[in-house]
Amino acid sequence: MSATPAQLLLAIAEHGSLDAACEDLGIERHEAVRLLREAARKLGAAPKERAAAQKELPGLERSAGADGKRVRVFSDGAARGNPGPAGAGAVVLDPRGRVLARVGKFLGKQTNNVAEYEGVILGLKSAKELGATEVEVRADSLLLIRQLEGAYQVKNAALKALHAKAKQLLRSFERVDLRHVPREENTLADEMSNRAIDERME
Repeated sequence: MSATPAQLLLAIAEHGSLDAACEDLGIERHEAVRLLREAARKLGAAPKERAAAQKELPGLERSAGADGKRVRVFSDGAARGNPGPAGAGAVVLDPRGRVLARVGKFLGKQTNNVAEYEGVILGLKSAKELGATEVEVRADSLLLIRQLEGAYQVKNAALKALHAKAKQLLRSFERVDLRHVPREENTLADEMSNRAIDERME
C-alpha cells in the first residue's frame, strides 16, 4: 500500500530524513521520490492551488528538505560584574520545542559580551554535533545579533576573534535565521549560563 504525498512530507518533517520516513511508511525510496515529485508539481501550481496544497501539507514549511534537520538555538552569557565570573550557556530545541541539548561553560573572569559570544558558539557547535543543517539562533543580546547580521561593526578587539569563530560556524549551515528576543523568552539559556558559573562547568 502506497502513501500519499502529504503523508510522506509529514513523515519527513517528523523523522528528519527521507530514509527514516520511508521506513516508517513502509515504502521504497523510488516510490518516495515519485511522491515528492508529485508534491513539487502541486506546489508549482497557481497561487490559489498552492495555498490549498500547503493547508493539506502542514509539515512542509518546517521540513528542512528531504534529508535536512532544523534546530533552534537559544544562547546567553552571564557575567557577575563586568568583567567578573562569567558563564556561557545554550539550549538546542527541535521544531516541536523539545530540548535536544543543554550546554554550559565556565569562562573565568570575562565581560558580558564575551560570555554572549561564547554562548552562541557553544550552541552552534552543539547543533552541528546533532547533525543539524539549518539553525535558528535566538539571543537576548541585541549587540550580538546585530553584529552577526553585519548591521553593527565589531570594534572591540576581544570580540573580533569570537565573532569570526561564530560566523565560521554559521556558514557551515545551509540556512541560518538570527533573531533578537526579549530576556523573558530566553530563560532556558540564561539558566544554563548561570549554572555554568555556579557549577564551574567545563
